[in-house]
Amino acid sequence: MDRRNFLQATGLSTVAVLVSRPTGAAPVVESKKPNVKKLPARSEVRKADTWDLSSFFADDAAWDKTFEAWQKKIESYASFRGKLAESAQKLADCIRFDLDVQRAGDRLGTYAHLKTTEDQGNSDYQRMLGRFMQAASRVGQASSFLRPEILAIPEDKMDEFLQSPALAPYKILLERILRFKPHTLGDKEEKLLAMQAEMAAGPTQIFRQLNDTDMKFGTVQDEKGRTIELSHGTLSTLLNSPSREVRATAFNTFYQEYTDHAHTLAATLSAVVQKDIYYARARNFASAREAALFPDNVPVTVYDNLIASVHRQFPALYHYFDVRRRKMGLPDIHFYDTYVPILAELQTRHTWDQAVKKIVTALEPLGSEYCGILERGLSGRWCDRYENRGKQSGAFSSGCFDSDPVILMNYQPNVLEHVFILAHEGGHSMHSYFSKKNQPFAYHQYTLFVAEVASTFNETLLNKYLLAHAADDQERAFLLNRRIDSMRQTIFRQTMFAEFEKLAHASAEAGEPLTLDRIKELYHGLLAQYFGPDFTLDPGLDLEGLRIPHFYRNFYVYKYATGLSAAMALVERVTQGGKQELADYLNFLKGGGSKFPLDLLRDAGVDMEQPQGVDNALAQFGPMVKELDSLI
Repeated sequence: MDRRNFLQATGLSTVAVLVSRPTGAAPVVESKKPNVKKLPARSEVRKADTWDLSSFFADDAAWDKTFEAWQKKIESYASFRGKLAESAQKLADCIRFDLDVQRAGDRLGTYAHLKTTEDQGNSDYQRMLGRFMQAASRVGQASSFLRPEILAIPEDKMDEFLQSPALAPYKILLERILRFKPHTLGDKEEKLLAMQAEMAAGPTQIFRQLNDTDMKFGTVQDEKGRTIELSHGTLSTLLNSPSREVRATAFNTFYQEYTDHAHTLAATLSAVVQKDIYYARARNFASAREAALFPDNVPVTVYDNLIASVHRQFPALYHYFDVRRRKMGLPDIHFYDTYVPILAELQTRHTWDQAVKKIVTALEPLGSEYCGILERGLSGRWCDRYENRGKQSGAFSSGCFDSDPVILMNYQPNVLEHVFILAHEGGHSMHSYFSKKNQPFAYHQYTLFVAEVASTFNETLLNKYLLAHAADDQERAFLLNRRIDSMRQTIFRQTMFAEFEKLAHASAEAGEPLTLDRIKELYHGLLAQYFGPDFTLDPGLDLEGLRIPHFYRNFYVYKYATGLSAAMALVERVTQGGKQELADYLNFLKGGGSKFPLDLLRDAGVDMEQPQGVDNALAQFGPMVKELDSLI
């Protein structure tokens, strides 16, 4: 589960950035058994390698004290019920109170969530999170009258209210609420929906516990004969192995566990989709997809244009798979052959400190202030660096208005991709840093649509720097291979995920149950399209649709693809421009949620409502594949 759905489910409307990405492993420690490496327990991890959460709370006791005081505020919502139309001042007082509750809840909920990610088998923190979610559900119920009551204020009176100085700080907030008038129910109905929050979060919570805690993947021998405990993290390392036998064994062993739990996972995913459809229909949206895109004011044409643009580039994608197969000397190509660098002999190693230094150097076009703040954070304790037993898989950036940014990693020094992931999450954290410094609480939180721009902007700059400093054609080919794979994974692959979400929801909306066979049918059809006729699809890959964490939140993954496309355009604008172009980009970071995402991007210099944004990014893919083919 990620924190965007987590806060929405609990009834708190403020959301902070938390982006999960498939990532690799951390260094592992020797066990007492010879030649076997196991993940460390949380208690065995060095303090310097963990994040510092003291900017949230000094300790758990401080959390408890704040939580008890916060709970007592919930009953005060009743003092505003039925009175919002009395005056602009009364409405302003209520909004201020609600924002104060949200702000405190954001801090409490984020801390509890972060503690559960450290070791998901820790029942104390599961209880802490559960306590918060129950209280937050009560907040949702107690405040459920706000939107219906605001929307019931006559239009002429609301126009008058909006001219009042008392409401000036909340004008944008109110205008956004008024957009939801066709999709807001009466007081009683809204209260009922709010009461369902904890129950609605159940399927995602079940997936998280099953996927990250209960499922055990066994062990695999690597190319050096070492026995490796297979996990979400170590799978990434093993898929980068130069030994095809190791890669194939890791893949098949990993997916055997999903085969063993396939029916349970299918039922869980189906429940999530049905939840999305239920809430969309309850709120009078034409589809779950339209409901998901509405808050960002993103038309479905942006989503559909992305899919269409990617489909037009299938020939270049198929060409790349053929280049990869030929250059690796393979008789055929499988999914487990698509992550290892083609030039395996150029494997690189970056310690944490080396990775931070390289990232900061690459980001110098963003200026000394940006780079200085980021370097201090990454070298300090913004980050929980390495994998341990029970730790949440993937990577994300998080935080709240009153805390430092924090980053969860599962860093592996031998995987170059992890350097890029750290740059990516650092982009999120710096976006949060600048937004909080320049926006009030009501508008500090940017949407996830623009979050992916700030993160992939950093990845693109890092790649640009490394390519410019390649020592020879072989190193350039290695980096070019990585860049092509990055585009493939971030634009092509995430668009395939987005298309699966579209088809899965549409299937359920049309009355076709999402059984295991139906999910496999939909997913296999997309695999055949996106990998092409000459790609060998292993049966286990049909189950990938059950294991992607983003599928347990609705219609998010397309933002990876649109984000990278916008970022590529903005990188060119900043690096080829001057002070104004840099100022435009930094103002975009500082803008937070003060405007809708498409408007923020237009101000920064790119219009993502037009298909050219994605088309221009993808136009670079084919020539890069041809250059790679010529270099190796």
